[in-house]
Amino acid sequence: MHVYNYARKEEAAMDLDVLSTPGHLISLAARGFARLSEARLKPLGFGVGHLPVLVALQDGQASTQRDLARFAKVEQPPMAQMLARMERDGLIRRAPDPADGRSSRITLTAEAEARLPDAVAVLLRGNQEVLLGFTDEEAGLLAALLTRLIANLDRVASADGKALSERQD
Repeated sequence: MHVYNYARKEEAAMDLDVLSTPGHLISLAARGFARLSEARLKPLGFGVGHLPVLVALQDGQASTQRDLARFAKVEQPPMAQMLARMERDGLIRRAPDPADGRSSRITLTAEAEARLPDAVAVLLRGNQEVLLGFTDEEAGLLAALLTRLIANLDRVASADGKALSERQD
């Protein structure tokens, strides 16, 4: 097991095998999960990118394009493109927002709602398969560590974004 000592940056950078860093390994795992999930969701008419939108709409956590983009942590233009495809494919419908005429309220179609439980089951089964050999405690720890890592990534990216905008001013 590697122990990372980032306090000595220059020495650590020379000694560290970049292909065994957490960032690289997480990237490989994410791409593997995405390929597996995409292949299994396609027959149900869903894509991996649809998941945050579907979950947010089903749970009532978002109902506008802006809210969905924030929830899914993507920029507005890609979210607009994905929503247009989802609408074309009969997964969502848009209706004018009575409170804001410039905005639309987005909801799941009955067809999407009916297929969503099967999609969730497929994804959960995939997670079980790839975590074969992990104890429940290890799987829980992995999820907790990744959640903490994502929060750190968001914090660092936010700080970097603020520093960049300050330099541009």
